[in-house]
Amino acid sequence: MRQDDLYSVPPNLPAPDDDGACDHLVGLDLPSISLPATTGGEVNLAAGTTRFTVIYAYPRTGLPDQPSPPGWDDIPGARGCTPQNCAFRNHFTELRDLGAAVYGLSTQSTDYQKEMAARLHLPFPVLSDDRLELTRTLRLPTFRYRPWILLKRLSLIAEGRRIVHVVYPVFPSNADAPAVLSWLHARAK
Repeated sequence: MRQDDLYSVPPNLPAPDDDGACDHLVGLDLPSISLPATTGGEVNLAAGTTRFTVIYAYPRTGLPDQPSPPGWDDIPGARGCTPQNCAFRNHFTELRDLGAAVYGLSTQSTDYQKEMAARLHLPFPVLSDDRLELTRTLRLPTFRYRPWILLKRLSLIAEGRRIVHVVYPVFPSNADAPAVLSWLHARAK
């Protein structure tokens, strides 16, 4: 059983450094790669039909009945995937009204993600890059924890297929949804 609150960001977490791992992304096109979605089927991010595509990436969500893995809170930027997902859920209508499709992204399996998406009532798909196809093609920043290769927390905004803005590093974990919304407000005018 968890002794902490999975739904909030604890104080005194170590902040991630801007290591420049996303500096190359602005100007790249989203690749034509189909990823399994929690809503069923697959999503090809390059085939978007909205003006903007928002993809927020996170390392791994926890489960409400299990404690965080040992040392998880000591990894800069690792803790807080549930608050990040909730922040995008809470701003979803505003993002959609600005012409954005929203997708979550992690390297966890779709089966694992489905539990989280249902529990948090996410109104958008969460995509699984468990084969690391998108991660390797775009050279997204990762870290290794135990046997897993996990994404560092970030958000991409594409206009059409072209990546036009990146929020990285993200800290605290629920800060990127408001940052993305602010950027879109300025750009959509």
